[in-house]
Amino acid sequence: MARRDEQRGDRRNRSNEDDRDNEIVEKLVHINRVAATVKGGRRFSFAALMIVGDQKGRVGYGHGKAREVPEAIRKATEEAKKSMIRVPLRESRTLHHDGNGRWGAGKVMVRAAPPGTGVIAGGPMRAVLETLGVQDVVGKSVGSSNPYNMVRATFEALKAQSSPRQVAAKRGKKVSDVIGRRSDGASAPAATEVEG
Repeated sequence: MARRDEQRGDRRNRSNEDDRDNEIVEKLVHINRVAATVKGGRRFSFAALMIVGDQKGRVGYGHGKAREVPEAIRKATEEAKKSMIRVPLRESRTLHHDGNGRWGAGKVMVRAAPPGTGVIAGGPMRAVLETLGVQDVVGKSVGSSNPYNMVRATFEALKAQSSPRQVAAKRGKKVSDVIGRRSDGASAPAATEVEG
């Protein structure tokens, strides 16, 4: 009897995982043919770089290598699902603040944008931001255009994102204190008028 209950529990867990997997969006960023020189000549295999995300603030990347392309993609997808991070989003559409990320020679800048801007970013950065679920953002890549470095630099920039709630918790203050200070500082220069 206990065994049957365990099996039912396993099935329920599997169905929950399947539901989560159905919501996840997968994007193939880069596929590369790599060669290993062996005694008889060269042995070719494929390396795949995948981005996965639920378009609700979670995103991950993975790298897989295999003799066949589908197998490399499967491995990369599995690794990406294991390495997912959560990024706080403002109004579920943009980032809370600007950020910079660097990995090797890859440098990226991400900037929060007003509604209706869309995703202004290219290549691997665009794939990361779209699977994350950001609708309005401006991204710029400077330096290396190597997709691996660009993806990792983008993740470094996203890991540095923090919401007003997280900042307030760290400082031991209320969220209104953290946000209020910013709006006061922004309104002060606008109030002064130049008399001519």
